[in-house]
Amino acid sequence: MSEALQELLYLLDLEPIELDIFRGRSPAEPSQRVFGGQVAGQALVAAVRTVPPDRPVHSLHAYFIRPGDPAVPIVYTVDRARDGRSFTTRRVVAVQHGRAIFTMSASFHKPEPGPEHQFPMPEVPRPETLPTFHERVAALDLDLGSYLERRRPIDVRYVGPLPWEARHDPKSRGARNQVWLRVDGELPDDPLLHVCLMAYASDLTLLDSVLIAHGVAWGDGRTSGASLDHAMWFHRPFRADRWLLYDQEAPVTAGARGLARGQVFTESGELVISVVQEGLIRVAD
Repeated sequence: MSEALQELLYLLDLEPIELDIFRGRSPAEPSQRVFGGQVAGQALVAAVRTVPPDRPVHSLHAYFIRPGDPAVPIVYTVDRARDGRSFTTRRVVAVQHGRAIFTMSASFHKPEPGPEHQFPMPEVPRPETLPTFHERVAALDLDLGSYLERRRPIDVRYVGPLPWEARHDPKSRGARNQVWLRVDGELPDDPLLHVCLMAYASDLTLLDSVLIAHGVAWGDGRTSGASLDHAMWFHRPFRADRWLLYDQEAPVTAGARGLARGQVFTESGELVISVVQEGLIRVAD
């Protein structure tokens, strides 16, 4: 297991400070705000710790309200909204400096049989045939400072262009982004840990589909943005330490907001997660 993954697991291991109240940490990195996937993953951990283990999460809906301050802990309060015979609902609020920075509602469902169908997985190259993220970026003439030096707990391999590549190659642009990803190491068999790690990873590349469509990129000197809201549906069990195909697209961008949606497939073609996010995309003249 890589050091970066060990640090991520440490971040997701929240400290209980009172009944239904937890405290989370942020990595010691020179960032201006907390990564949205970290807050989503930690909030889901807080909710999970108040739910019986026989009820896996099946959906979450979240709003990013304010930028998180990485210099101070984040306090998560959990409201036990409902404990039914089949469904359990939790509401989580993340607080810093006395103000909410993030809210999430999560629903848990006791597994039961029913009809099944899914869309097929798209045909893409195998992850082993694709270069790593660092290899792709190292081949470009970019000055991204500490961004490239950051230790990454998730191995991400792009099928199509990176946003920085699409910026200089109009022919490669399109409102779609596909990546293979997995955590960088073996994990225990706790299924809720795999779900919380994918809540973290789901925010890594989703808005790239918006950036690629318009030929802009983070760090290009004119583009800024942030996640506004995030929703996930978990359809089947999966392992985050096995390759997963994250097929993402941006059906619309308007009013400085881009909508992106994604589907996550296992290597065998099972559709296991659906994701939708709206993000703020500001491009200076």
